[in-house]
Amino acid sequence: MAFILEGLPLDERLVVWGLVRSERDGEILLEVSDAVRDTLLADMDSAEIVAAAQNLDADEIADLAPDLPEEVVQDIIEAQDVHERAQLQSALSYPEGSVGALMDFEVVSIREDVTCEVALRYLRRYDELPGQTDALFVVDRDDHLRGILPLKRLLVSDPEDEVESLFDRDVVSFSPDSDAEEAAKAFERYDLVCAPVVSADGRVIARITVDAVLDFVRERQESQELAKVGLREEEDLFSSVWLSAKNRGPWLALNLCTAFIASRVVGAFEGSIEKLAALAALMPIVAGSRQLRQPDHDAHRPALALDQVSASNARGSWPRSSGSARSTARSGKRPGLRGLALYRNVALGA
Repeated sequence: MAFILEGLPLDERLVVWGLVRSERDGEILLEVSDAVRDTLLADMDSAEIVAAAQNLDADEIADLAPDLPEEVVQDIIEAQDVHERAQLQSALSYPEGSVGALMDFEVVSIREDVTCEVALRYLRRYDELPGQTDALFVVDRDDHLRGILPLKRLLVSDPEDEVESLFDRDVVSFSPDSDAEEAAKAFERYDLVCAPVVSADGRVIARITVDAVLDFVRERQESQELAKVGLREEEDLFSSVWLSAKNRGPWLALNLCTAFIASRVVGAFEGSIEKLAALAALMPIVAGSRQLRQPDHDAHRPALALDQVSASNARGSWPRSSGSARSTARSGKRPGLRGLALYRNVALGA
């Protein structure tokens, strides 16, 4: 649905948006581009936005919050229960580009002092495990992180085995203040699906998943691609000419300034550039004349090395070679004279 809305002109987009079921509003608002989201939010009143947010998790509301008016964000916070309100306020407190801005609170943890049978019975209480759950976070009585237990190991272990004897103690974890880019590198390096987010005292407070990391990497890549063509934010395909020009204005102005500077620099060296062009045209003539003269001199080098040139035969060979060289030199000067006449420059003709 988000893809369809992005491909429709504004009037048709709003008509289709009005036909969408209200319980799907929040999900679609998260998926559409920033520019299209602005047009959809402008068509909704505060009560509709608050109602749409009720179907979203705390981390999803935090993703949507930067595009909402401050008073609407406060209404959404007040509409949450105590537990969800604390999670939402925590998610909103971290800056963009940090792990705290990407984490979600759907944590599945078990105690280290239970058996596999107890752990499996605990998992059956869920209607469905949270997405990207490939391991359980093992904690102590105070929720301090002790390690992780992969689900694939739990499922094949003896029900009477203790979790303490099975879980991995070498765990990659993050703090909410960690840099999201460094987290993305760690996910790639260690092939992570999810990882715990721990507080300063080592308590598990949330998790970060591979889908959140991929969304972060994709958005960063899109931002870099837009910056290459002078766009500051994703542009609505059907936005007005004025908004498009406003969006590209600084980049176009910079390009225009650099073009003027480049033209002034070229103008300052116009004379030198003209001479270089003339030299480039005359260089083959000069090189050709030298190549023509060189064989006449080189012809005597093998004879001299083999002692074939003597006082008796030198008189006959040197005049021939000298005459050939003089003839070649005169033929090489004629193109040079034409170059002098063409460019009217004594130095180039010489």
